[in-house]
Amino acid sequence: MFSKIMVPIDLGHADKLTAALTVAADLAKAYDCELCYVGVTASAPGKVAHNPAEYAEKLSAFAQNQGALSGQKASGHAVVTHDPAIDMDDALVQAVADVGADLVVMASHIPNISDALWPSHGGRLASHSAASVFLVRAS
Repeated sequence: MFSKIMVPIDLGHADKLTAALTVAADLAKAYDCELCYVGVTASAPGKVAHNPAEYAEKLSAFAQNQGALSGQKASGHAVVTHDPAIDMDDALVQAVADVGADLVVMASHIPNISDALWPSHGGRLASHSAASVFLVRAS
């Protein structure tokens, strides 16, 4: 049913993504498909990496580690934007097409009043890409 699962991650908060990472790994095993971990970063130095090349290396290492844990093929795909906070939705929609994902598994927050004004990243992906989107709320 699925051949490639895209998992958007924030390397600065990877410790808070356990539930989404577990669901993605379980689905990859069930459908024997590849995992692609996508991270969006700025070209300017940040708290995770000093430059895009270093960020891509860290993302690749993260992906390889997750692949080893799940036993599935895994890769990293770094997206560089001028301002990740503003460009996140468009960057993730484009990444779905770039990596050829047919399923996106991503962490989500508990909805609140601000979601009426600013839709979630998952909602944007579901309405602007051809991929199915599975939102995972941390307990």
